[in-house]
Amino acid sequence: MKYAFLFLLVSTLTCVSAQTVDSIAIKQVDSLIKFSRDLTSKRDFDKALEVNAAAEIIALEKLGKESAAYGSTGYNHGRISYAKGDYQEAEKGYLESKVIREKVLGRLHPDFSMTLANLAILYEDMGQNLKAEQYYRESLELRRITLGANHPRYSVSLNNLGLFYLKIGKLLAAEPLLLEAMEHRRVFLDSLHPDYQGSLINLGLLYNKTGQYTISEQYYLELKGILENNNKTNLPEYANALYRLANVYANMADYKKAEPLFLQTLQIRESTLGRDHVQYVSNLYDLGLMYFYMGNYENAWHNIQQVAAFYRRNELTETSDYVKSLNVLANIAYYARNELDTAVLLYTQVLAILEKNAGKDQSDYASTLENLANLYTYRENFDEALPLLLESLKINEAVHGKNHPHYALTLCNLSLLYQSTEDFQRAETGFLTSLRIFETTQGRISSNYSTTLQYIANLYTQTGQTELADSLYAELSDINKLLAENALTYLSEQELGKYIDLYVIHNDLILSFAFRHGGKRIQSACFDNSLFYKGILLHSSDRIKRKALSDSLAQNTYLELRNCKRMLAAQLSKPIEEADSQFVAKLTQKANTLEKALSSIATGYSEQKKHVRWHEVRQKLKSNEAVVEFVRFRYHRNSLTDSIMYAALLLQPGASQPVFVALFEEKEVARLLQRSTANDNSATVPNLYASRGVKPLHAYNLSKMYDLLWKPLETQLNGVKKIYFSPSGILHRLNFSAIPTADGKTLSDRFELVEMGSTRQLVIRTQIKIANNDVILFGGIQFEKDSASQNTELFQTSQFRGELYFALVDSTLRGGTWNYLVGTEQEVNSIEKILQTAGMNTTLKKGSTATEEAFKQIGVNNSASPRILHIATHGYFFPDPKNNSQESVVRSHTEPVFKMSDHPMLRSGLIMAGGNAAWQGKQTLEGREDGILTAYEISQMNLSNTELVVLSACETGLGDIQGNEGVYGLQRAFKIAGAKYLIMSLWQVPDKQTSLLMTTFYKKWLENKMTIPDAFHAAQKELREIGLDPYQWAGFVLVE
Repeated sequence: MKYAFLFLLVSTLTCVSAQTVDSIAIKQVDSLIKFSRDLTSKRDFDKALEVNAAAEIIALEKLGKESAAYGSTGYNHGRISYAKGDYQEAEKGYLESKVIREKVLGRLHPDFSMTLANLAILYEDMGQNLKAEQYYRESLELRRITLGANHPRYSVSLNNLGLFYLKIGKLLAAEPLLLEAMEHRRVFLDSLHPDYQGSLINLGLLYNKTGQYTISEQYYLELKGILENNNKTNLPEYANALYRLANVYANMADYKKAEPLFLQTLQIRESTLGRDHVQYVSNLYDLGLMYFYMGNYENAWHNIQQVAAFYRRNELTETSDYVKSLNVLANIAYYARNELDTAVLLYTQVLAILEKNAGKDQSDYASTLENLANLYTYRENFDEALPLLLESLKINEAVHGKNHPHYALTLCNLSLLYQSTEDFQRAETGFLTSLRIFETTQGRISSNYSTTLQYIANLYTQTGQTELADSLYAELSDINKLLAENALTYLSEQELGKYIDLYVIHNDLILSFAFRHGGKRIQSACFDNSLFYKGILLHSSDRIKRKALSDSLAQNTYLELRNCKRMLAAQLSKPIEEADSQFVAKLTQKANTLEKALSSIATGYSEQKKHVRWHEVRQKLKSNEAVVEFVRFRYHRNSLTDSIMYAALLLQPGASQPVFVALFEEKEVARLLQRSTANDNSATVPNLYASRGVKPLHAYNLSKMYDLLWKPLETQLNGVKKIYFSPSGILHRLNFSAIPTADGKTLSDRFELVEMGSTRQLVIRTQIKIANNDVILFGGIQFEKDSASQNTELFQTSQFRGELYFALVDSTLRGGTWNYLVGTEQEVNSIEKILQTAGMNTTLKKGSTATEEAFKQIGVNNSASPRILHIATHGYFFPDPKNNSQESVVRSHTEPVFKMSDHPMLRSGLIMAGGNAAWQGKQTLEGREDGILTAYEISQMNLSNTELVVLSACETGLGDIQGNEGVYGLQRAFKIAGAKYLIMSLWQVPDKQTSLLMTTFYKKWLENKMTIPDAFHAAQKELREIGLDPYQWAGFVLVE
């Protein structure tokens, strides 16, 4: 008994001693593991592995291989190796830990499910998706059993498995998991907890990927609101929220909301991370991609080039992000730059990288296949294109499902191929399916829905189903106007012009259909389109200016914009080699930003934004009046032709709808204009079209013009006395009043013709606040400087020119010096007397006082501009150098900008006092204007109280003619400045006859109390009746 007791005692003491040793060893292992984790967080991975190895030795020697502590060292080895990027070692450590923990702790222990969860993450990153899914699901189930559905780790497992499914494209499987995780976190976590915010991000991402953009928006707006309400707007998390929300809006094609969010995100990340950080570059990519979809290819190319350069610079040329940048560059090369071989090379490179990295079953691979197929379709290599499109469609169905915009886009492109190969049944089925998907996912007012509608209408036209096509084209017109109207509220003029170009092809198709087939709805749609698009940029500028001048909040922004544009004008007026290109780019960007801010403010200016329809114009007509909207369009017949056609849209008071009248092909009129300008050196139609010429039309050609332009309208004009009309394209060159009729008279003998920029002005009248009866007259101008400042030597411009510079001009274009116009002094003297008799307050600027400085003082500091502004001087216009074929006009870095600029508003203007010095390159007074007043400078003035501007000068109606916008030159400048009526000349009119016309006009207006249009037409009629040839009175036109 004694021995037995002694043995028991010894055994007990040994056990206590062993427990003490085990406890110490466990604490040592735990301490070393904690230390290694601290080292890992500092990215000192090698030291962390050494410390963990020491823990392994203690656990192995003191506790044995089959111990929980040894299992923890294996787990920690896997964790450190994963952080280091050594996936093989990480797998080894995790698997060893898994075996030990399952045996020692059991499957229901939390540490075992933790090991499975980390193995799942590892295998996901290794691309072993089957193993990853297995361990994610097993970990989730174990945590549900052991921890319960309310435990934070269970929601983590839900979230991780949902994200895994999201990543591999199993979107339907991801949704319930992510929703359950969110539901749990709403109950148990504060909204500032990272896991709560993480769930908002993940669900936003899911619904963005599934095309359910409004739901995605709700989650991201919630996240944004949480951060803003808690003053977290300077944190990276806030930038991330803005970035994700911007992507949603971009996918919704709501660029007005997307762009400012992208730009704000870029600003935050540049200030916190720098430009050479991957998150900044990621933002830049998405902004560039959005610009591509907006049709702003220049900005898109610039942004994406920077992105690609970053990845090359950092040797990341096999990453998915680099591949995306190459893909976008390839798209721009194909769609915007027409560099097809470059595009094929880039697409092929992208496909090779994608397949090598992740195989073919991915969205990016499908979209690249599609882009390459579209290129082959464009080249009519249909046999090469078809299998690529079918493969892309199959991948999109597997990745996104059949009710997704990506699937619909691919189906659209496949249907276009079927249409090209005349498989019309398959084409129709595909288009209609795509249209339904876009309507469901993006809504009817979206660019994808609009484009698909156009495809279907084209198909029905090609297959002879014209009634269906007529209805679809009318619907297309309405949708496009709503899209463009939205763009008016946030784009600058430059950006808006590029955006509107996206819809020009739609309008050409609609007009081509009407030209061939007519149709009940299409004729009304064509008229409405003309009312909306004609002069849309000018109309937008006017809307912004009027809002800014009437809104104290907008006024400061508007004044800043004007100052910015003045500085920009000074830079643009320099020779190319002297201009500060970086400063120009900075000013241009600033002007763009200010314009967009003003555009958003002016959204509420309802009268200027109003969308006028044809029946509203009809209501403004009296019984003997009619409206004619002339339209110009590229002609399509199944495909684009090389013909440019003209038509007239005629509307009368009792008409049930407008009448579409087909007219002529542009080259028919161009030939007449070429023959009429025998002394014009222009050799090509484009140059003639751009410059509008300076010579009057011969009577023979005017007669032919009647046959082409007016005779087709005659049968529709019985009983009409007054016609409001709006020209288009080459018709801006003509004075319709002088066109002879079949009976030997002129159109002005038969009709009272009122020319307008757009006949929507009958509904939305330009409201001029007559603030005074002031008149400023410029005439009898001395173009030479006074003798005290004469200097005949050429000078270095950067030292002497003042604000703007105009250097040497080729003598073939400048004609030496500008001569003093004796008749203009007599003209303004005579007109001043008439005006004073009528009670007007006149200011006469003559000789050396008629300076550019004096002109620019008009309307400064929001002072009221004069009611009448009469300018009798020389005008100039240089044609677009890209279209000029004269050998003497060669682009040079030392050429003056007013001759070689791409900006037409810098290539036209007026010559003021002392202008000959700058014109010839002689010295001008330092700190003074040089006497060359450009249209661009005039456009920045405030003439909003001016009822009438008279340009009694040679060729003041000249300018580039650009699409729907009409003439870019002096007339546009004065319209932007705010004047209501403008009288200008289309060609050189003799001095004597010009003075006679002007004095006669003022007498009839002010003494006979006629309206301005009636007085002008009466003055021209009087000159015609006293026997003057048309070229002596028809050179001047009145435009409202």
